[in-house]
Amino acid sequence: MKIGNIGQITFSLGLAIFALLAIRLFVIPQTPQNPEKNILGQLQNIDLGKMPDFTEINDIPTKKLTFFNYLRPAIEAQNQIIIHDRQFVLAILEQIDNGIGLSSADEQRLQSILDKYQYDVKSFTRKTLNPILKRIDIIPVNMVLVQAANESGWGSSRFATEGFNFFGQWCFTEGCGLVPNSRDQGKTHEVAVFDSPKDSIIAYMINLNTHSAYRLFRSIRADLREQKIKPTAEKLVFGLVNYSERKHEYIDELLEMLKHNKPYLTGTKANA
Repeated sequence: MKIGNIGQITFSLGLAIFALLAIRLFVIPQTPQNPEKNILGQLQNIDLGKMPDFTEINDIPTKKLTFFNYLRPAIEAQNQIIIHDRQFVLAILEQIDNGIGLSSADEQRLQSILDKYQYDVKSFTRKTLNPILKRIDIIPVNMVLVQAANESGWGSSRFATEGFNFFGQWCFTEGCGLVPNSRDQGKTHEVAVFDSPKDSIIAYMINLNTHSAYRLFRSIRADLREQKIKPTAEKLVFGLVNYSERKHEYIDELLEMLKHNKPYLTGTKANA
């Protein structure tokens, strides 16, 4: 079959385009359009796998190590997400200070973060945004682990096994969760049910970072940041005084658990 001049030119162009596409696909490495978005996606999609049956683990050291090791990855992932949120807000504040306008993508992500941390502002300025940094901060992993152990009976409570609720979080709509067997007459609260242990961790961490009952917790953490002191579990646990009706007795119990379980929290028991 013969090809005319125009046909030959078209054919040659087609080959050239094909060659360029081949080079693009197979020779030039592809770079992510938004590396940070990819990282956040990986953190958000972390899978803890099937929850161990903690009720069947009779050896106490094994049970404690299994409990801590199972929950730790999700807690660390959520803290990394919080760090990303905080760094983004700090970058936005720097842009504002330098008189640089925000792009629509910046405004969209910023609004998403504000919604997540239940913070409402009418305009984006240093004055309106700076206070939210008190809410966008990490929670010590050891504190989360010990409180989960305390509230869930080391993963063996009814609320943990039936509702993946490791922190005793309540809900207040009829049918929203599990009715406590010891609920006082006249009370209407239920214990929330989650789709996974990870969802329980996320809800707990958002609760500490947003609810008015934990303003003291956030203030202690912010003061430590201001003094450039690391906000450890032992320092921040005093901000949980409103988490339980037992108040200071509850704090003392958590402090004792932090002390007593230190080898398990650091993993040194694994080599004992």
